[in-house]
Amino acid sequence: MRKMVFRALVVTVGLTASAFGQADPGEMFKRMDSNGDGKLSKEELPERARQNFERVDRDKDGSISLEEHEAFLRRAREGAPGGRRPGGGAPPMPPGVKLEADLPYAGTENPRQKLDLLLPAEPKGGKLPVVVFIHGGGWQNGDKTGGRRQVADLVASGEFAGASVGYRLTDEAQFPQQIFDCKAAIRWIRANAEKYGLDPGKIAVWGSSAGGHLVSLLGTSGDVKELEGDLGPNKGVSSRVSCVVNYYGPSDLLTMGAQGGRSARMNHDAPDSPEAKLVGGALQENKEKAKAASPITYVSKDDPPFLNVHGNADPVVPYAQSEALHAALKKAGVASTLVTVEGGGHGQGFPPEAKEIVARFLRHQLRGEAGDFPDQKLQAVEGGPAAKRGR
Repeated sequence: MRKMVFRALVVTVGLTASAFGQADPGEMFKRMDSNGDGKLSKEELPERARQNFERVDRDKDGSISLEEHEAFLRRAREGAPGGRRPGGGAPPMPPGVKLEADLPYAGTENPRQKLDLLLPAEPKGGKLPVVVFIHGGGWQNGDKTGGRRQVADLVASGEFAGASVGYRLTDEAQFPQQIFDCKAAIRWIRANAEKYGLDPGKIAVWGSSAGGHLVSLLGTSGDVKELEGDLGPNKGVSSRVSCVVNYYGPSDLLTMGAQGGRSARMNHDAPDSPEAKLVGGALQENKEKAKAASPITYVSKDDPPFLNVHGNADPVVPYAQSEALHAALKKAGVASTLVTVEGGGHGQGFPPEAKEIVARFLRHQLRGEAGDFPDQKLQAVEGGPAAKRGR
């Protein structure tokens, strides 16, 4: 049934299944991008396709990037939602990477409470530090399959193991269940470290957007019993992490609406916003819940080092969210770096240097390599989807 529904979705975009193998996705994108700004608005889509705009806009920034367009066509070619191949097979891993997929971390059969473990075929240097990726999607979309590619290159180097974690979305559960899931996943990784040749004392977390929010919570709430939960068979195992890479995640839900300004793509204080769905009601009417779900609430001097990366033209999660978290961490005496992508949007327009900084940060924190990480500014990629946006 799901496959039939997805095929119907392809047809509504005005393309047959065979056309996907013949058309150049880039050329298709260019033809629809009538104003040439490198992204597709709902109005630029064919009328019959507009009803499916939200399904293609995976990061919920109010526009479709070329990457999202190509990912949609790829999922259609492979015949199933989420990028999986017909019959449920996982997309292939790059050379040198072994995949252990769908490992249940919470003692349930819920497909969202599973993680994918990536291991190098030729590990270097004994027990491996682990880089855990947590996906975004406004806590209401996305899945763990997309996180594999984020950590795959690090794993292929032989220096790290990787994991991509799924968690319950807001159509199934409200906060704090999402952080309960993430902490159960960290406990599972630590409890199974010996089995897989991992270093239980070196676990980094990296996430984007809603995933950035969750990894920031993992970093700041290591000493908060109320956010630990009791999921899974590994109760009593620590869920603390060694360092955090926060890609443009919300840090203070109550201030997002005021910080968005005229360039904001959504009203965060609305009763149907992603944040409202997370906490179970409009933020300003549920201030205690919103505060409890905000990473900045729990900042303390024993938090691990943070690397925050955010575009200052982000129309979805205000850049001020990372500024505020960075300032609070520094004030508490926590090592924190803020990398600003000048002209960068919601994960769009980021130059390759951003990921290079992430890799150096992880090698410094997890493998002891020398490194200095001052605050810095990078220019958005010229011509990238976000480079032409003002803040």
